[in-house]
Amino acid sequence: MIWLSDKNIDFPDIENANEDGVLALGGDLSTERLIHAYKNGIFPWFSEGEPIVWYCPNPRMVLFFEKLKISKSLRKILKDQEFTITFNQNFEEVIYNCKSIQRTDNLGTWITDEMEEAYVNLHKKGKAKSIEVWQDKQLVGGLYGIDLGTIFCGESMFSKVSNASKVAFVYLVEKLKSEDYKLLDCQVYNDHLASLGAEEIPRGQFLNFLKN
Repeated sequence: MIWLSDKNIDFPDIENANEDGVLALGGDLSTERLIHAYKNGIFPWFSEGEPIVWYCPNPRMVLFFEKLKISKSLRKILKDQEFTITFNQNFEEVIYNCKSIQRTDNLGTWITDEMEEAYVNLHKKGKAKSIEVWQDKQLVGGLYGIDLGTIFCGESMFSKVSNASKVAFVYLVEKLKSEDYKLLDCQVYNDHLASLGAEEIPRGQFLNFLKN
């Protein structure tokens, strides 16, 4: 396994990733390294007390916007406008909730204090953005990710009431679609995202989208 230095932000060749998608360990979560990582299809994913683990999985979970699946019940919720949606208005509260909310599934990354600080810094640089879902003026759901300009890399989502995170997801997809983004990067497979239309594609295909 390749260990990164704090001084050099470059990563080893993607082909060095193991079968679990692990490419390298160590380094830091500086703004420069994180931006460089995402532009090359790499993201950090690790737990408290572990070294930073950098992933570039194969296959890659993505959503092509025309394949978004909206159930009848969710479509009714959207039509009834049960929630108020905002974009990039309360990033720090969104990531805090993604970090602290109790989960019954495996969605999103494990967000350490170090990661929270790093992504807040990315937000201040205009690279990390959030979608907020409100009900009765209370933040009840949302998601955040890295905006690469033509590809949005989803990081984590949370929901305090039923369907709030799904509403955030649909809102994000419609926004990206209207602004001619190529796709939404969902990183790794999970059933929740698959139910919304996300699918796995070969890593090489995903990297070509990044390069082009």
